[in-house]
Amino acid sequence: MKGFADKPNYIIELLEGSVTLEDVIDGHICEQTVMEKSAFVVGDLGALMQQHACWQSVVPQVLPYYPVKCNSSPVVIEVLASLGLGFVCANKAEVSLVLEHGVPPENIILSSGFKQLAHIKYAAKNNIQHLVCENEAELSKIARLHPNAKLLLQLTTEAQAAENSMAFGFSLKNCRHLLEKAKDLGIDVVGASFHIPSSCEDLQQAYTHALSDARCVFDMGLDLGFNMNILDIGGGFTGSEFQLKQVESAIRTLLDAYFPQLSGVQVLAQPGSFYVASAFSLAVNIIGKKIKTQSWNCLSQGEKREDTEFLYYMNEGVYGPFSHKLLGNTIAAPSLHKHDLCAEEAVYPSSLWGPSLDQLDQVVDHCLLPELSVGDWLIFSNMGTCGLEDLSCLSSSIDFPVYYIISTSDWYKMEEAGVALNNPIKNFSMLQYSA
Repeated sequence: MKGFADKPNYIIELLEGSVTLEDVIDGHICEQTVMEKSAFVVGDLGALMQQHACWQSVVPQVLPYYPVKCNSSPVVIEVLASLGLGFVCANKAEVSLVLEHGVPPENIILSSGFKQLAHIKYAAKNNIQHLVCENEAELSKIARLHPNAKLLLQLTTEAQAAENSMAFGFSLKNCRHLLEKAKDLGIDVVGASFHIPSSCEDLQQAYTHALSDARCVFDMGLDLGFNMNILDIGGGFTGSEFQLKQVESAIRTLLDAYFPQLSGVQVLAQPGSFYVASAFSLAVNIIGKKIKTQSWNCLSQGEKREDTEFLYYMNEGVYGPFSHKLLGNTIAAPSLHKHDLCAEEAVYPSSLWGPSLDQLDQVVDHCLLPELSVGDWLIFSNMGTCGLEDLSCLSSSIDFPVYYIISTSDWYKMEEAGVALNNPIKNFSMLQYSA
C-alpha cells in the first residue's frame, strides 16, 4: 500500500490489490498501540466519488451544492471542488476555505440566517453575489453592505416547523412584503430556498407543499420584475441511495409541473451528509471500565436475581468527535475491532462514555456487547459529519490523526473525472501493512 503524506495529521494512502479499509484501520491501531493509543479517523475518498456518481445517476437534474459546515476538511473540499460542486458557506472562514481551493465566486452561496457585518462585506469584496435572506432586518443589512447581492429568500416549510420549535425562514403570507421591500431597496431577488429535514416521514406531502409555496414566491417575484431563476430545495439527504430515490420520486412530477426545464430555473440542493457521512470511520480506545450489578427479587419465583451492566469509558466523547450527540442525534453502536461475535457468546447491557466523567458525556446510551477490556478498540462508522477540522481543539487527545485512503480503481476514476489532488501528494512515502 502506497501512501502520500501531506502533513502529520493528513495522509492519503493508495490501496493496492486486496487491501481493505479494515486492513488500514488495523495497521493504524497497531501504530497507536505502540504509541499513545489516541483515537483516529480514516476517510475513504473513493466513497465521495461513489456518492457523487449515485447523485448524478438518480437526480441529474438537481445541482449539488455542498454545505461546508458538514465537514470542512481541506481534502474533502478539494475533491468536491474538482468534481464541480457548488458550495454553501455559513461564514467568512468557510468562504475563504473554498476560495482557496479555486471555487469560482459564482458557485458559492453565503447562507446563515443572521450574518455578521464583516461576513457580508467579505462576500461583497470577493464578488460572492448569492446570499440567503430570511427576514427584513437581514435584507436591510445586505442592501447597505452588499447592494449588488442576488438574494435567495429562505422559505419556511411545514416539515421544518414540525421538527424545530424555532422555525427559520419567512412564511408565504409574508413573502409579498419582503419582495416589495427588496424592490424598494434596489436589491435583486433571484430565487427561493427551503429545507425538508431528513426525519420527514411523508416526503410527498412535504415537497408538494414546499414546491407549491416556492412557485407562489416565484410568481410574486416575476410580477415585481425580478428575474427568478434559482430554486434551492435544501438538504435532508441521509446518504442512502434508497432515500435519495424516494426524494426523486417525490419531486420529479412536481418539478415538471412547477419548474419545468424550459422555464430556465436552475434547481439545486445541499447534500452534505449524503456525500461525507459514510466516507469516514472513527477508531477509539477503551480507557476505563465499570461494572454495575443490580440485585432485585423475582416475585414470581421467589428468587433473587442479579443484572450486570458494563460502563465503558473511551478516549473521546461528546466534547470531541461525538459532539453531534449534544444536538440530539443518536450515535449508532460501534463494531468491535477484530472481534467476531459468536451466537453462543454472552452479551451484556452496556453504555459508552467519553473521558470527562460529565453526565452529558454519554455517547451510546444502551447497547448489547460482549464483555470488553481496557485497551480494546471500537470502530464507529458514518462519522463524516463530526467536524473533523475542529477536533484538534475539542479532542482530549493532543493530536487527532485523520488518514485518507483511496483504492487504485477509485484513484483512476478520480483522474478521469479531472480530480487533481496536488497538495496531498507532494511528499511520497511507502507505508507497509499486512493485508
